[in-house]
Amino acid sequence: MNNFTKRTLGALAGVSVLAMSFSAAQAATWRYAFEEALTDVQGVYAQKFKEEVEANSDHEIQLFPFGTLGESADIMEQAQAGILQFVNQSPGFTGALIPEAQVFFVPYLLPTDQAHLARFYKESKAINEDFEELYAEQGLELLSMYPEGEVAMTTKDPVKTCEDLNEVKFRVMTNPLLVESYKAFGATPTPLPWGEVYGGLQTNIIQGQENPTFFLYSTKIYEVTDHITYAGHNNFTTALMANQDFYNSLSEEEQQVIEDAADAAYDHIVEYQKSLADEELAKIKEAKPEMTVTVLSEEERACFKEAAADVEAKFIEMTGESGKAILEQMKEDLAATAE
Repeated sequence: MNNFTKRTLGALAGVSVLAMSFSAAQAATWRYAFEEALTDVQGVYAQKFKEEVEANSDHEIQLFPFGTLGESADIMEQAQAGILQFVNQSPGFTGALIPEAQVFFVPYLLPTDQAHLARFYKESKAINEDFEELYAEQGLELLSMYPEGEVAMTTKDPVKTCEDLNEVKFRVMTNPLLVESYKAFGATPTPLPWGEVYGGLQTNIIQGQENPTFFLYSTKIYEVTDHITYAGHNNFTTALMANQDFYNSLSEEEQQVIEDAADAAYDHIVEYQKSLADEELAKIKEAKPEMTVTVLSEEERACFKEAAADVEAKFIEMTGESGKAILEQMKEDLAATAE
């Protein structure tokens, strides 16, 4: 073999190694944390997102359910710092970071009809344009917002009117507007991280909390409360976000894979939830037959709806013209997506 041939083969071998290295560099493991268990709504969404990304790219998604990387505040900080590429978090926790996101806690703004909600989250200008800009200001790329189900109150004593919440220490997320909501409802709002809620109810430090039905079952909150009340006042909203610097560093093709995965996961989770609340409520009743379940009548909801007007005014006071514009746009979007 002459020197020219040796040099040629050596160069080709170098190019081959370089190509292999480049290919390997392109395949990355992306970290994705969320606020619930793998079998809860956020976990089911995350698994579908992971499946879609991995089926359509060389990348791998590593999932971190609740507790593995800390509380909600911890995973948001990690996402903003770029330690996490993706984070799924309720506006209830991002409300301090993005005040306008508290709009999702204005009572009786969102409908209880799941089909209407599914259309609204997918088509809303407020969500898909206005909030996208607000999240971007915090270094976050908003990929999707989706509903997790009607919120129910669980308490030690029955609730039929606002008077029944008088002096009840009611756990709320660390969200200023949610605090105002339960003040208006007559309770004593008590912000607590989720990890402290079960023990707080068990030791009577708090006497109530709110969450979607599936979460009441999966977290066994029914074990330390005796009454479930549906007042129709809210629907739990959550959002998938990416670290913006990470997202902007991707190719257009990779960004499209992520967008498509978020869309597929959205459709999947909407379908998944159609009978979820009823199924999980049945499991609660089976596990604890003495649990009372009450759906408030329109008359019984009157005081809560009256309080909602005060909370809406408080939201505008907290967020100014920006919040007012978001609220008005959401109302327009809700009307446009109603049937």
